[in-house]
Amino acid sequence: MDYTDLYINGEWRTKDERFDVINPATEQVLASVASADIDDANDALDAAAAAMADWAARTPRQRSEVLRKAWELMTARLPEFARLITLENGKASADAMGEATYAAEFFRWFAEEAVRADGLITHAPASGARIVVQHKPAGLAVLVTPWNYPAAMGTRKIAPALAAGCGVIIKPASETPLTMLALMPLLEEAGVPAGLVNVLPSRRTGALVDHMLHDPRVRVVSFTGSTGVGRKLLKGAADQVLKPAMELGGNAPVVVFEDADMDTAIEGTMLAKMRNLGEACTAANRIYVHADIAEEFTRRLTERMSALKMGDGIDPSVDVGPLVNADTRDKVAEFVADAVAKGAKVECGGSTPNGTGFYYPPTVLSNVPEHAECVRDEIFGPVAAIQTFTDQEDVIRRANDTEYGLVAYVFSENFKRALQVCERLDYGMVGLNRGLVSDPAAPFGGTKQSGLGREGGHEGMLEFMETQYISASW
Repeated sequence: MDYTDLYINGEWRTKDERFDVINPATEQVLASVASADIDDANDALDAAAAAMADWAARTPRQRSEVLRKAWELMTARLPEFARLITLENGKASADAMGEATYAAEFFRWFAEEAVRADGLITHAPASGARIVVQHKPAGLAVLVTPWNYPAAMGTRKIAPALAAGCGVIIKPASETPLTMLALMPLLEEAGVPAGLVNVLPSRRTGALVDHMLHDPRVRVVSFTGSTGVGRKLLKGAADQVLKPAMELGGNAPVVVFEDADMDTAIEGTMLAKMRNLGEACTAANRIYVHADIAEEFTRRLTERMSALKMGDGIDPSVDVGPLVNADTRDKVAEFVADAVAKGAKVECGGSTPNGTGFYYPPTVLSNVPEHAECVRDEIFGPVAAIQTFTDQEDVIRRANDTEYGLVAYVFSENFKRALQVCERLDYGMVGLNRGLVSDPAAPFGGTKQSGLGREGGHEGMLEFMETQYISASW
């Protein structure tokens, strides 16, 4: 898979202006990628608008069959995509294969949802008129994706947009554009018309995206990334009153009650913390463990974290690869140093290794104080910050004490108590005795500063549709 140019109207467009993509394990240049400008964005918008006219007129079943074919083709090539994800993102090969599988599944799920944009016909009680409700494609969609899931964050947006009948322009993260570019020949083979999907890697992200958000043909902006960038995009979207789908930052609490099954809690915490090396908005960020079991929990978690093998993710025996870049690694190191200076104890890891690559070891911190920076902000790295609690009301308050509201995790064998706690947590998603909540069939999204709208589930397609109501008499 060697696609490094812009993808516009079904054609590859080279550019003199290019930027390097770095392999985070070796710090070597992996590829030189074309950088899009405003003229390229205009061409992509023209192409998407032209292609959408025919695509939106196709029957839902016709759109569904193309998406189904995309799932079949990607599933047959999972090892290729997983390897590319590892090369540009750094994640271990097993983790990359998990992402590739998850990414492909969005095509299958939305192939099924494409035929289920159900409307409504009912009788208005007061007027006697018929109320006819249907869902129509909203218009062109600008998709802005992050570097932590270079395949899945793209397919999670492309698939529902195509299912709804929309044309799209994708701006992938500059750190990891190769996976999304490599997906385009596959979509061609699946039957996606030229121009319907366009990919614009660029170092001029702000100006490029803002320009597209002010084109009157664009009606949806879907973004996954930091809350700070999301706020800026929302301001730009306000000028055109665009439909925003924003999946933003998180600060996920894990609450482990004294009656939790210890094996389940350790396994779930490891998954919530170490999936994608902690570089995920869903990653466990604050781990609250009941004081009665904190010593055993910390010991067992430390044993598991210490046993992980760190290295280049291309090696299948490696459990954890490097972080995506030096800035991310250095920020993680600063979080650890701050917590230790404020009284936290390092149980394992805790120091940046020498040598090549943006590595930081799996780290467990105990006795982490409430005023540590890692409690207030996303760690986005392999650091498990453990605190203790004794009172249920207190831990609910502490878990909710953040501007974010994406996901929380609860471990308890008392199902009645656990569900009561889940309902009182101000989060869009809760994992109950599970460390993984992401599923193409489920509505993914948060509350508060963690975003607007939902991705996945039936709701994911509706983000790219407008509801039309017709009042009729017959």
